[in-house]
Amino acid sequence: MPELQLNATATAECVVGEADLASALSIEPDDMLPAVFSTPRMVALMELASARLLRPILGPGELSAGVSLDVVHTAATLPGAKVTATARYVGRDGNLYVIKVTASDPAGEIGRGTHKRAIVSAERLMAGAERRQ
Repeated sequence: MPELQLNATATAECVVGEADLASALSIEPDDMLPAVFSTPRMVALMELASARLLRPILGPGELSAGVSLDVVHTAATLPGAKVTATARYVGRDGNLYVIKVTASDPAGEIGRGTHKRAIVSAERLMAGAERRQ
């Protein structure tokens, strides 16, 4: 199985817009969520940075898929701020790639955690998803 260099990094960035806010997650009028960067959007940015980290070792027809994520969201970010997620490769757990992830805005860290990803056949992954229908 291909290997990354320890401590290799990759990033993903976004400028926080209306669709990135926790308040955008509301489904019913009584869902009172704050107008700050949402935890799901932070997690998505961390996952994107992690996928970019593994991209150089993917073979033809392969992609990386998230398996687990243990994360804390430690600070609020307002609309208009740039958020950067950084993924750092720290080793393997069997066939899984273990990645330390952080997210920060101009004022500092807003979240951190550990993410595990697997390298899989894109065709096999989609076939498994289709069988679940």
